[in-house]
Amino acid sequence: MLAEHWMGLTDGSQALVSPGPGRILVGLVVGFGIGAVAALLGVAGGELLIPTIVLLFRLDIKLAGSLSLAVSLPTMIVGFARYGQSTAFAVVQRERSLLLWMSLGSVLGAAFGGQLLGVVPTDVLVIGLGAILLLSAIKVFHHCAR
Repeated sequence: MLAEHWMGLTDGSQALVSPGPGRILVGLVVGFGIGAVAALLGVAGGELLIPTIVLLFRLDIKLAGSLSLAVSLPTMIVGFARYGQSTAFAVVQRERSLLLWMSLGSVLGAAFGGQLLGVVPTDVLVIGLGAILLLSAIKVFHHCAR
């Protein structure tokens, strides 16, 4: 994502998948894969959804973020239903205070971020998200190497 941005490959380029039945099929397959990974990791999938929407379908990162939220909601509902039946939810019960304060911070941050929507340039968002994803990948690979 960072390399594509820095090399200017996204400037006015066409989506890798044109609108039509092929795009629907690709969206279904990619969504299935992201949903499966999200369920395995216990996350909403935004870390995979946004880059996929930006890189594969060539949508603006702000639109990709909004679509990611809309796609993540049903994913989270299914995840909560599934994890609610397992012992994995015991961790959430133990960390109830952290969950409460982080949720409150997230709601306040979303409200603040919504006010900045037209102010923060797209380039800043792409570079910021790309850097976060790169750092996350490094941390995961470092953890797996142990």
